[in-house]
Amino acid sequence: MICLADTAGSVGNEKRLLRLSRKTNMLMQEVICLPDNDGSLFLWRNFMLEFQAERAQSLLEKTELIHDAATVRAAVARIAFELNQRFGQPGSPAYPLVLGVMGGAVVFTGNLLPQLAFPLEYDYIHVTRYGDGDRGGRVEWKVIPRKNVAGRIVIVLDDILDEGETLAQVRQRLLDMGAAEVVLAVFADKETGRKKAARADHVGLTVPDKFVIGYGMDIHGAWRNLPEIRALRPEAIAS
Repeated sequence: MICLADTAGSVGNEKRLLRLSRKTNMLMQEVICLPDNDGSLFLWRNFMLEFQAERAQSLLEKTELIHDAATVRAAVARIAFELNQRFGQPGSPAYPLVLGVMGGAVVFTGNLLPQLAFPLEYDYIHVTRYGDGDRGGRVEWKVIPRKNVAGRIVIVLDDILDEGETLAQVRQRLLDMGAAEVVLAVFADKETGRKKAARADHVGLTVPDKFVIGYGMDIHGAWRNLPEIRALRPEAIAS
């Protein structure tokens, strides 16, 4: 059986579900079930795609602009300039390894790399942190560097520095693997007002202590593609 959530308890209320999802941002609690066949599966998939699109659009309408696209581009260019000054001058450390943190940093990394004017090697890592809230917890490495980091300068690129717990553990793991130095470059640094477990060496811009989206940062998987940075308004979080 394929089950749909519906407060009304009857088939055919997809539009009502979509309207309700604008307020709740989640599927309803009561469940109806359809026969498990190709037709039902097609209807289910179409419903979920429409639901997700409606939810994403509704959430975007509840955001406010924090940094426009021009400010974002300038922030990336500033990090590129700083890294070029540090690694692109005569006598600078040679051939650093650049690691992008998937998946939030993919947009930042893709725009930064073409602006770096020194020889480098690129790889990526993928980590997930488990724990209560934003502090503590264990980092699970889903993808470790394929390149040997021993004795090398490693530049880690990430989308946002929140509490710094994940990046602190990433840096320590790379040092334990033999990296000579780990340089942290983040696109955004969140102004939490609290002491962070790690500080970035290079920061593009700061964002307020709010839920921010755009330029690689998502909400429910959506809006990583925004060229600007937006924050959810309080009513969006409360709904």
